[in-house]
Amino acid sequence: MAQILGDDHPPLTRSAGEAAADVIRRAILDGTLFPGQRLTEEGLARDLKTSRTPVREALRVLKTEGLVVSTPYHGSTVRAYEIHDLDDMYQLRALLEGHAARRAAPRIDEEGVAKLRESTDRLVALGDATDENVAQIVSENLLFHTTILELAGSQRLTEMVRKVIELPLIYKSYHWYSPEQKRLSEHAHRQLVDVLSSGDGDRAELIMRGHVYDGRDVLLAHMQSLAERADEGAGSP
Repeated sequence: MAQILGDDHPPLTRSAGEAAADVIRRAILDGTLFPGQRLTEEGLARDLKTSRTPVREALRVLKTEGLVVSTPYHGSTVRAYEIHDLDDMYQLRALLEGHAARRAAPRIDEEGVAKLRESTDRLVALGDATDENVAQIVSENLLFHTTILELAGSQRLTEMVRKVIELPLIYKSYHWYSPEQKRLSEHAHRQLVDVLSSGDGDRAELIMRGHVYDGRDVLLAHMQSLAERADEGAGSP
């Protein structure tokens, strides 16, 4: 199992179960721990330099969040999703984030506009996705979308979106963006900044939905390609 806490990192000291959940969650979302990977209490405890008790608590938390699944006699694994599951999540995300963009439009101030514009500039400056910068791209994209959620001013909405915005990140979909698809994503961010700054909630909702659906299409096309290759391999003599 990939090491998720560096050798030079001090042992976890704060609320051990909560701290362990934070570290494991981050490792799942940044791809250090991948979909379908088996998680053992012993291995995680050794990696996190803690006992098995907080690891057990952390796995229970992550199970309720949908990031980890546990089955009798098989232990825990990072949750993997079928294509139809991911499609459902993106459908929900488009509705929820579209609504968030609509709510944010009349509430945004100059500081919010500046924050979104600066995020977009950083995303553009990162260039095309590579193994070296994909984590930064994912982080910057998440910052942009999280900022809009904050501007929407609804904690309930934020909590609902978190469940459908973070989970697909474990598939590192930006790895599969072509340069043109990355440009389209950047363009959508620019459009969103412009329409939000003008207070046009209807247009902001429409652009956000289209932006989310574009991301879905990239991920699902790649997942379908992998499934087809697996079927071809299984049928080979």
